Amino acid sequence: MGYRVVVAGATGNVGREMLNILAEREFPIDELAVVASSRSTGDEIEYGETGKMLKVRNIEHFDPTGWDMALFAIGSEATKVYAPKFAAAGCTVIDNSSLYRMDPDVPLIVPEVNPYAIDGYKKRNIIANPNCSTAQMVVALKPLHDFATIKRVVVATYQSVSGAGKAGMDELFEQSRNIFVGDPAVPAKFTKQIAFNVIPHIDSFLDDGSTKEEWKMVVETKKILDPKIKVTATCVRVPVFVGHSEAINIEFVEEISAKKAQSILREAPGIMLVDKHEDGGYVTPVECVGDYATFVSRVREDSTVDNGLSLWCVSDNLRKGAALNAVQIAELLGRRHLKKG
Repeated sequence: MGYRVVVAGATGNVGREMLNILAEREFPIDELAVVASSRSTGDEIEYGETGKMLKVRNIEHFDPTGWDMALFAIGSEATKVYAPKFAAAGCTVIDNSSLYRMDPDVPLIVPEVNPYAIDGYKKRNIIANPNCSTAQMVVALKPLHDFATIKRVVVATYQSVSGAGKAGMDELFEQSRNIFVGDPAVPAKFTKQIAFNVIPHIDSFLDDGSTKEEWKMVVETKKILDPKIKVTATCVRVPVFVGHSEAINIEFVEEISAKKAQSILREAPGIMLVDKHEDGGYVTPVECVGDYATFVSRVREDSTVDNGLSLWCVSDNLRKGAALNAVQIAELLGRRHLKKG
């Protein structure tokens, strides 16, 4: 006996990836519905690489009654309209938008980090998926925090354009092509040219000069991992199609060596340690695409602070940063609560 599952926003980058991962991981499904806006109604989309084609239904007319769970990848505005309707009908919503992440009645889950927190989902019948950059970072931080207690984190991100959706990927492609043929690279999705450039600006600016993306990393890390941890972030968009990277500096309460950190990370769930002190002995975004793991490289001690480490963290943002984490939440929900599969 399996689940009746809805994927909302199935025609977008993350929605398609959700379908791929549900198929790859052989999630126990009795019935699968794909829904999206009226623009996509009637389109067909493949369920992973199974050859099974699914017809897209209009989310406005879809009745969620009797469905077990819905994986949402439709953005905050649409989620605000449809998530409460699905939840009220008894269909648990696993939401990829930022709308509910900081709601105290909605669990914010990374299964390798805080699986127990999912037990509070019944208050709203909604579970939140964290920001893509936060998700990969807390997977790397969790086992180190358990050993030596993290005091402070300083992170600089190198975030791919797929984090801005299809429009972001199209803009990088089109600008790159235009530059090669001598045409102007006019920004539309991004605030400045993204091809052959980096932009230290993701999401809107806040009063203190930080951006909303940076704020998300701070508050979400505290909610998922530990409210006592101090976090400061600089989030940068880079001309990479898929795969987010992070340079993370960590200050611990207790002593921890680079060798011990490597040993801990090597055994940690969801982590792949690739850390050789040689040319190419580290992972870059190109190598992480399509993989489930969060890759950690360049682990080294920081002599400028007591009990400090620096490391490099890379992950496929469409997978661990979004779709994979959502499917892992669905698996966790099934194991701990619904218990059908």
